[in-house]
Amino acid sequence: MTYNEPTRRYFEDACGTAGVLVGPDCFRGASGSRAQGTWVQFDVQVDWSARPATIRALHFLAFACPHIIAVSSWLAAQAPGREIKAQLPESVQSLQERFDVPIPKLGRLLIVEDAWIAALSAAQAARAPGPD
Repeated sequence: MTYNEPTRRYFEDACGTAGVLVGPDCFRGASGSRAQGTWVQFDVQVDWSARPATIRALHFLAFACPHIIAVSSWLAAQAPGREIKAQLPESVQSLQERFDVPIPKLGRLLIVEDAWIAALSAAQAARAPGPD
């Protein structure tokens, strides 16, 4: 299979954003299944002192094809400094076009989106105001 330039670059550079984050200000979300062939996990570290709270760092782990690893790596590289929002910084369609993800793999991009939403939702829930 031939990969476009962004897919090759972010797949090859994934080591800079791959891994786990731990600590009291780190939150995790995952989606998919290794048995099904695609699993993605995002760990997000939050800067609570920023107003609004922002992403300090975001790392990923993935059991996936080069397209999905590249997309996950790109998202992790784009994340620092962004506000904590449980929505991708770009639509699934935009990511599909940017990384030239074949149509049969579109469902795998939804797994990436679900993992992103799970991680950022966990961070948002940690800071949500409690009942008075």
